[in-house]
Amino acid sequence: MVLSKRYALKLFMSLKYITANVVDRNNGRIVATASTAEHALKTTLECGRSCNAKAAAVVGEVLARRLKVEGLQDGQGRGIHVDINKELQKKGFKNSTKVWAVVNALKDNGVSLIPEDNHDGIS
Repeated sequence: MVLSKRYALKLFMSLKYITANVVDRNNGRIVATASTAEHALKTTLECGRSCNAKAAAVVGEVLARRLKVEGLQDGQGRGIHVDINKELQKKGFKNSTKVWAVVNALKDNGVSLIPEDNHDGIS
């Protein structure tokens, strides 16, 4: 079964780390990832005990560059789908600036993001 919404952005946040993955929904494989847990990013950021929105923006920029290298910045013409409301609900109010920092960094670096339709009436 081939899905029309093939690529999806998934965010994972803890107190120490921020990870952003683009997942191929057809086979469940991660096609690009960026995280503050990576040595190259960890040494350049001053996260200390927790990561902030600046670190989240850097994760978004790195993910955008990796998508461009893979030729997937436009999701093979279909875009990369992101359910922002779901990510905000899942991460909680305290992490909302980090979610928006990743999303805006991806957009600013030329990644074609397509917001998912929300069925709960929240805009």
